[in-house]
Amino acid sequence: MPTRSAATPDVLPDLRNLGVLARILIAVNGAAFFAATVHAHSFAELVEQFLGIALAVEPALLAALVALWLLNPVLQRLPYWRGLALIAVTVVLVTLGVQRLLAMVDASAPEMLRGAAYALLATGLLAGYFHLRERAFSPALSEARLQALQARIRPHFLFNTINAVLSLIRKDARRAEAALEDLAELYRQVMADNKKLVTLEHELALTRQYLNLEQLRLGSRLRVDWRTEKAPMDALVPPLLLQPLVENAVYHGIEPGIEPGTIEIAIARLRDRVQFRLRNPYHVDHQHRQGNRIALANIRERLALHFDVEATLKTEVRGEVYEIRIDLPYKKAEELSQPLSFGPITLGPQR
Repeated sequence: MPTRSAATPDVLPDLRNLGVLARILIAVNGAAFFAATVHAHSFAELVEQFLGIALAVEPALLAALVALWLLNPVLQRLPYWRGLALIAVTVVLVTLGVQRLLAMVDASAPEMLRGAAYALLATGLLAGYFHLRERAFSPALSEARLQALQARIRPHFLFNTINAVLSLIRKDARRAEAALEDLAELYRQVMADNKKLVTLEHELALTRQYLNLEQLRLGSRLRVDWRTEKAPMDALVPPLLLQPLVENAVYHGIEPGIEPGTIEIAIARLRDRVQFRLRNPYHVDHQHRQGNRIALANIRERLALHFDVEATLKTEVRGEVYEIRIDLPYKKAEELSQPLSFGPITLGPQR
């Protein structure tokens, strides 16, 4: 198994992500509140102490967050330790600048060097927190779990696809050749070391290749309603986000039915968001609950790692239709170029 340094390099948090910014604000203000409780002997003193600390901390904190928000594209392109050093220097300089301005207005403002030291300490602690959080989403155990999942890709899918190709060789050699190319590309992508976000165009192409293969064996039983006219093809998404969900839709929604079934795939951009909607027939008697939980938890984990609280995944059963909705921020390649690590990918007959 590869070491972490080779497999999942350390990355800085996205300092334009609302979840990251919220965690920083909560952590710093929580530390300020704790400091206020040390010297307070009553509720009134606690409020007074906290307000005094907040008046000194909040201007520098907000100014530092604005500066880091502006620097984020540069930080994402730097190696981890260089980026972290630039963050520390920026925070210290911003803190010194804000405190100097405060000293010009209020002579009782805290000592500048002490404030800068606290800011540097907070930066180090928060960097450690985000580093540990990133590692928690992609430990060595996840690498082993990924390999195990990749090893048990549905054997009958491969078997049936090869049989379908064999039946085509004499009747339609070109179509058989195209099917083999799709199969090879699909497995190449599945077994690849997917650690970077990919474009939506790439993910859709892979999903279409998979559906082409399923169409060979299911024929008219499988219908696909594509609604991607408004999809932003340059949007970045986690690799193998859509294809496993479509595979599950085929396994749970199309195969159990006697009549033809339709999978609806709708993707559109709404302002600065990308919204996915996947619908398929729902058969109550053909649902593997454990598989459902594993696959959905896996995708939620990867969305959380890449986009934090800015991405959501929701499921709903509406009568005889199963629906999955994914909502994530619209990011393009130039906005987030740093390789990112992720949790395990769930493949096979699971939803």
